[in-house]
Amino acid sequence: MKIELKNGKKLYFASDNHLGAPTAALSRPREEKFVRFLDEIKPDAEAIFLLGDLFDFWFEYKTVVPKGFVRTLGKLAEIRDSGIPIYFFVGNHDLWMDDYFEKELNIPVFRRPLEVECAGKTFLIGHGDGLGPGDKGYKRMKKIFTNPFCRWLFRWLHPDVGVRLAQYLSVKNKLISGKEDVKYLGDDQEWLVQYCKEKLKTKHYDFFLFGHRHLPLEITLEPHSTYINTGDWINYYTYGEFNGDQLSLKTYN
Repeated sequence: MKIELKNGKKLYFASDNHLGAPTAALSRPREEKFVRFLDEIKPDAEAIFLLGDLFDFWFEYKTVVPKGFVRTLGKLAEIRDSGIPIYFFVGNHDLWMDDYFEKELNIPVFRRPLEVECAGKTFLIGHGDGLGPGDKGYKRMKKIFTNPFCRWLFRWLHPDVGVRLAQYLSVKNKLISGKEDVKYLGDDQEWLVQYCKEKLKTKHYDFFLFGHRHLPLEITLEPHSTYINTGDWINYYTYGEFNGDQLSLKTYN
């Protein structure tokens, strides 16, 4: 995909809001802060990339979606209706997204990393879960969760039961959530760093942008290639900003 960056415009990247966690009440201030952020970037946004786990849990039944998050959904609809493209990447907490965003908000949904060209720079963008070596337990679990038959079985649960069960497992089970202790493990142990380095063996990218790790990271892989993790909107409130020349990791206060 190629994006033409108009004069004075920017690309924005954010991930891992986990709206709804640990409770709707405790999540509300974070949601309101994120909506303010979206309002502030709207005037100069060429495009907005949401790199997954916007929700702590999301499952689309045939005629039902999870309750809540109307401030975020309404703001995304407003921004998209104004003509600003928004791209959504499924994370491990909202991997059961179907076509609601595409039909209701006109926001395309991606399930794999996407190559983007903009202002002479090349990007590889995604959520980041299941990439690189290791994390075999989660990769096996993801295959089960994305299996059409397993999704069909879960759909037969009443939403009150299914959503409550999923929220409980999301908070309590690290294997399902895909989370680790949130600390930098070093290049050799960071699976996304290893993934980026492996990709560079076959093709050059100026920037790799992922979420999932809940850590704001900016790591030089080669003299002209950088891996940036956008952190989260739970502890750090960090986001990526590309102005046509530089990609910066910033904090929203």
